[in-house]
Amino acid sequence: MKRWIMLMVTLSLIVGCSTKVTRLEPDQAMDLSGSWNDTDSRLVAQEMIQDALSHPWISQFESSQGQSPTVIVGTVQNVSHEHINVNTFVSDMERALINSGRVIFVASSQERSEIRKERVDQDLNATDKTRSAAGNEIGADYMLKGQINTLIDVASKDQVRYYQVDLTLISMKDNRKVWLGQKKIKKLVERSKLRY
Repeated sequence: MKRWIMLMVTLSLIVGCSTKVTRLEPDQAMDLSGSWNDTDSRLVAQEMIQDALSHPWISQFESSQGQSPTVIVGTVQNVSHEHINVNTFVSDMERALINSGRVIFVASSQERSEIRKERVDQDLNATDKTRSAAGNEIGADYMLKGQINTLIDVASKDQVRYYQVDLTLISMKDNRKVWLGQKKIKKLVERSKLRY
């Protein structure tokens, strides 16, 4: 009888502690904690880039130069109170800019460093026909930089999380700021008074 009871208790503990996984669509909004998440990253990137592409800097460049501007993403700093993976946000922005067809994108300084090492290796080891020569890179016309900031207002178990993303597009030629973008997100996070 004791074995039977122990077996039932063990089985109920195993079943009670099991994990359930539900697959979601990647673009489906899901807020569990109220923290910055993939939905925030994607929506902010899309809105900011649409705003950037709708301002006169791009048409002025195209009419004066006869081509699309070349952009590089510089540093986007996370100065918020929480960990935010800035790389996913930067990737979302790059994707939106490239897919617009209005901007040419060049590799970041980290990516360029790796590519340059490969060119040196090719210079020593690849045939003349297949070697990629140094000195053929495209220089950027503009650098996109930014910051992600937060403010938290807490009362009892509830809090308001305020996120502000500021982006600046800077001319590489003369340091002019040609576009300033700002997106704000405000979330009310209500915690249950009862905890189980």
